[in-house]
Amino acid sequence: MTEEQNRIDRRFAKLRGEGRKALVTYIVAGDGGLENTVGLMHQLVASGSDLIELGVPFSDPMAEGPVIQKGHERALEHKASLRKCLALVQEFRTRDADTPVILMGYANPIVKMGFEAFADNMREAGVDGALTVDLPAEEAGPLNELLKARNLRNIFLLTPTTSDQRIAEITRLASGFVYYVSLKGVTGAGHLDLDSVRENLARIRRHTDLPLCVGFGIKDGASAKAVSADGDGAVVGSVLVSAVGESADGAAAKDRVGALVSEMRTALDN
Repeated sequence: MTEEQNRIDRRFAKLRGEGRKALVTYIVAGDGGLENTVGLMHQLVASGSDLIELGVPFSDPMAEGPVIQKGHERALEHKASLRKCLALVQEFRTRDADTPVILMGYANPIVKMGFEAFADNMREAGVDGALTVDLPAEEAGPLNELLKARNLRNIFLLTPTTSDQRIAEITRLASGFVYYVSLKGVTGAGHLDLDSVRENLARIRRHTDLPLCVGFGIKDGASAKAVSADGDGAVVGSVLVSAVGESADGAAAKDRVGALVSEMRTALDN
């Protein structure tokens, strides 16, 4: 994969050219059964998702609220693992060569695999970037270099409480896009403060030209459209994970997830 062919960069360039906002969707790999994950990924794309964040199940996902924690628990019951996540992306790539896929998870499984092996396996599977929730910027350098050498992107989280100095440090390391967490707390918590989102996106803009996508607290088309007004896109997770958890089987999960994503796509485009 050459520098200009990274799917994340290519997708954001396309969206900017079209004057559209990105819809980034999150599901947990193996939630609802490993055999259903690739079908869900294709449903996300068919319904209007621009980028997919594939959650890597972990036993202690401390940044997640109850909904996504339960998604991780269900996935672990189905024996999902980092290696199986990579295999799922490889399977997804047999039918979709264009949609960017980001692995979102925690450092422990990556450390266990080894940074270099992780980067190699990401590239081989067709993953485009990683977001490691609990890897501090001070410790991200070695992984960052390995990903950069393979033309893979390293995505970081910024929050309402991140200082300007810290924003400068993190955005120097970041690539692909920056994920702005709109709320204080865990995923799925609280109510959106759009004035705070606007002010903090403007603060981050002073440090980087990377696309800014806003996540946490987005439940429907109206909230997706509202948070993306001053950014480049919306990240949607808990409501999709909840839909998977409440579905009787894989087919029902695809229907529910597809309807939610279609509503958000329509809202973002109008």
